[in-house]
Amino acid sequence: MGGMGSRRAPALLVVVSGDFVSLLFLLTICWMLRLAVPAPHDLLCAALAGAVGAVALTVFYRALAMGAMGLTAALTGLLTALIPVLYSISKDGLPGTLTVLGLATGCAAIWLITRTPSAGGAGTPPKALLMGAAAGLGFGAQLILFKMASGGGVLWAMTTSRAAAVAALLVFLAAMPPKGPWRGFWLTGIAAATLDTLGTLLYMRTALLGRLDVAAVICSLYPAGTILLAALVLREWPTKRQMAGMALALGAVVLLSV
Repeated sequence: MGGMGSRRAPALLVVVSGDFVSLLFLLTICWMLRLAVPAPHDLLCAALAGAVGAVALTVFYRALAMGAMGLTAALTGLLTALIPVLYSISKDGLPGTLTVLGLATGCAAIWLITRTPSAGGAGTPPKALLMGAAAGLGFGAQLILFKMASGGGVLWAMTTSRAAAVAALLVFLAAMPPKGPWRGFWLTGIAAATLDTLGTLLYMRTALLGRLDVAAVICSLYPAGTILLAALVLREWPTKRQMAGMALALGAVVLLSV
């Protein structure tokens, strides 16, 4: 939905509009359910997660615009999964053998799925790779912060995170206003943000119930779903490399679920 909306309007407007509407919805839910406000530590972690994620997303989009996208996207996706894995291992210790094998298989799947053969290494400026790496570090840090914030209540953590993200994105919007037409972005923005909010809530719940490394790697396999939907809806067929990555993704989910 976000990609389709960004074909008709600037991507930043799609993201800001959807995040703003989803923030209002989350605030309404928290108010209607009379949920207790979490401790300041949990709110701070959630706000940092939202701000870091918004900055990382902006940096990622900028990196993709600088050259061949495949290698940059693959590097970002791999670091997004690896950072929570390393944090979880340092905090909780090494998991079992099958889980370690599943984590390794999942990382390999992410690399294959997100890297396109046309990218190679040529045509990708070093600055784009550095920015892609920075975005991956930011996304990985966001997943860790979501885990830390979810203990105070998933809905409040998500609401605080979304508020910080909207604030950060509005700063970017004021500093770098899009040059394209400011119309035709609300519906796709709201649809994309609704799905994004649901996915984030499910991730936070998953991370709260189990190990962070397992939750992060499984959720980082989402590009496989994007590729399948692009094939079904837009007739954009995956490459053999991506098909192999999706097969590995299935194997990783099985190993991590045992």
